[in-house]
Amino acid sequence: MQNRLVALNNVSLKFSYTEVLSNINLKINAGEHRAIIGKSGSGKTMLLQVLAGNIRVNSGQVDYHFTDLANANEEQSYDFQQFIAFAANKHHFRNLSNTNDLYYQQRYNSSDSEDALTVNQYLHQIKPNKHKIPYWTVSKTLKALNLDSLADKAVIKLSNGETRRLMIAAALLKNPVVLLLDNPMTGLDVQTRKYLNALFDEIASSGITIIMVTSPVEIPAIIKKITVMDGGRISANIEAEEFVATDSFNEQISIDDKAILALTHTNSKHQYKHIVNMQHVNISYGDKRILSDINWQVLPGERWALLGANGAGKSTLLSLINGDNPQAYANNIILFDRKRGTGESIWDIKNKIGFVSPELYQYFPADNSCMQVVESGFYDTLGLFRPSIQPRADLALKWMKALEIEKYSRNLLKNIPASAQRLCLLARALIKNPDLLIFDEPCQGLDHHQQQHFKTVIDTICANSHASMIYVTHYQHEIPSCVHKVLKLDKGRSI
Repeated sequence: MQNRLVALNNVSLKFSYTEVLSNINLKINAGEHRAIIGKSGSGKTMLLQVLAGNIRVNSGQVDYHFTDLANANEEQSYDFQQFIAFAANKHHFRNLSNTNDLYYQQRYNSSDSEDALTVNQYLHQIKPNKHKIPYWTVSKTLKALNLDSLADKAVIKLSNGETRRLMIAAALLKNPVVLLLDNPMTGLDVQTRKYLNALFDEIASSGITIIMVTSPVEIPAIIKKITVMDGGRISANIEAEEFVATDSFNEQISIDDKAILALTHTNSKHQYKHIVNMQHVNISYGDKRILSDINWQVLPGERWALLGANGAGKSTLLSLINGDNPQAYANNIILFDRKRGTGESIWDIKNKIGFVSPELYQYFPADNSCMQVVESGFYDTLGLFRPSIQPRADLALKWMKALEIEKYSRNLLKNIPASAQRLCLLARALIKNPDLLIFDEPCQGLDHHQQQHFKTVIDTICANSHASMIYVTHYQHEIPSCVHKVLKLDKGRSI
C-alpha cells in the first residue's frame, strides 16, 4: 500500500449519455510503468483523462495517494494534480497576450505567427511541482527532447512531430510523480521513436511512473504492466513479459467495392498536363531556410509517398500545393496547369484538392455534427457555415458508411472518439472526388483495423480513377499499394 499512487474503484463514466467506462478497477503503483491498449473507442484515452483528474466520474471512487509527498501542513488540502502531468494529443497554444487560441492559417502567415510564443517562452511558463526538487529543468528538457535547436521557433510553426515532443517536454517540466502519455510515438519519425524509447528509461530513473496509451506494437521496454481495454471495460491486466502483440498489418479487409465505385464515378472531371510542377522552389522564414531548390512534378494519376524525418519540410511543401502558404506566389509553382499568382484564388485551388493533416485535425472546430463536418468538404471550410443541402448530406452519410463511422453522423465532432474524428476529416477530404488527394499522416490515431480499412478504400479508389495522390507517413506499413513514386526530403532538400 505504501507504493500506491492512484486507485480506481468501480469507476464508471458516461459521456454524452453514452457509457464510455464501466466498472473500472485499477491500481497504479510507484515504478509499475503501464501501457493501456485496445481498439478505437475502447475508452483508453478516457481512462487517462480520469487518472489525470480532468473528468469527474459518474460512479465509483478515484483515490490519490500523494499526501506523503506533500508538505505536512498541506496534507488536508494539497492539489493532487501537481503530482500528475498529462501529455495529450491536442495542444491549446495561446497567443502572447494569452487571450486567444492560435488558429490553423496562422502558421503560414509571418505577421500572424509573431503573436505566438517561442518554444523557449512556452516551456518557461510551465510551473514545476513545488513539492519536489526539479530534476527536469528547461535546459535539460530541451536537450532531452531534441528541442534545443528549436528554442527560438514559434510553437505555431513546429511540425507535427516537433509539437508532440514539445508536449512531452512540457509535461516533464512539471516534474510529476505520474506521467500520462497519450500515444507518445504518434507522428514521430523512426529515429525519434528509437530515441524516445531510450529516454523513457531516464524518465523512470528520475522517479516518475509512466502510464501511456499506445499501439500494441509500440510498447517500450520500460513498461511492466499492460492493461487491455475493450468496450469501456478492462478485459485483461497482463505482465509485459507475457504479452505478445498480434500483427494485424496484413489483416484481410472486406469492403463494398460497388458502393465505393458509385461514390467515385464522377472522378477525373478535368484533364491536366501537370497536377503539380515546381521549379527551384525555396522557402525561408527569416534566416531559416525550410525548403531548398525543390524540383518536383506530379502528373495526373500518379500516387506519391512524401517521406522524411520530423522537420524535413514536408508540411511546408504541402502548404504550397494546398493554397495555404503565401510564399507560393514568390516561387515558380504551377498547380493544375496554372501558375500561382496569375489570378486564381486559393478557393480555386482547394476546390480541386482533398486534404487532411494533423494540423487540420488540431485546429478543426468541433461544434458541428459529424455529417456537417463531412459535408463541409464541398466548400473547403472549417465547418459548415450554410444550410445543409440534402443530396450532399446524403453523400456525406454514404462516405461515412464507407469508412465505418456512419453511427456518429448526428453526434457532435467533439463528442466522438479521436480516431472517429480523424475518419470524419478523411471522409471530408474524399467527398467531392477531387483531382488531387493530399493525405498527411492519415492513419495517425487509427487502430490497426481502421488503418487497413482506410488503405483498402484508397486502393479501391485509385484502381478505378485517375485521381493523383500525395501520401505522408512515418510508417512503411501505412503506405497503400497504389503508391508507386517517392519523394524524400532531408533538411529541406530532395534526396
